[in-house]
Amino acid sequence: MSANERYYRVLGLEPGATLEEVNQAYKDLAFIWHPDRIPKDNPRLQQKANEFLKEINTARDRLRSHLQQKTVATPPPASPPPPSYRPPRPQSSNTRYWGADFKRANLKEKDLSGRDFRNANFTGANLSDAFMHKVNLSGANLFQANLFRANLLQANLSHANLREANLVGADLSGSDLSGADLRGARIGVGDRILVKLTGARLTGTIMPDGTVHQ
Repeated sequence: MSANERYYRVLGLEPGATLEEVNQAYKDLAFIWHPDRIPKDNPRLQQKANEFLKEINTARDRLRSHLQQKTVATPPPASPPPPSYRPPRPQSSNTRYWGADFKRANLKEKDLSGRDFRNANFTGANLSDAFMHKVNLSGANLFQANLFRANLLQANLSHANLREANLVGADLSGSDLSGADLRGARIGVGDRILVKLTGARLTGTIMPDGTVHQ
């Protein structure tokens, strides 16, 4: 793997992404990993956030320089090429964060829609009022995560660990919860269920009381 390919991976991008996509991915990651959003009583995570910020700063600077030089070095065509269809590049909202560590991170009210968080660690994270429409959380660890009033419309939560998570007020309409573990999760007050599950897929889901939904 070349140095530039590694820098693309650090930003969660595929090699060949545009300068605009590089800048947007950097902004997203810098926002999520800013030290002010990390609990002050967790020095290990604070240190990790600072180290990661240095990594993404370096990656952005190197890729920006590389892409700008590439633009300057490319001579203009002698004549305009015939028009051809080019499929649109995926937007930065689809940036992949496979297996990323967001343990106890404060992501309250953050727009995370469409992102790929497969197998990511959100243990104890604050995701209250977060907009997570069509987010991919397959296999993710959301143990004791705060998902109060989170919008998880059509999200993929298959085989996710939602044990002891706070799901009160969350909208899980159309989401895939097949194989997910919800043991001990908060879903309401008393006998009143306060989670929206309209059209949700619950095949094999372990419910808060330990029963398996068929």
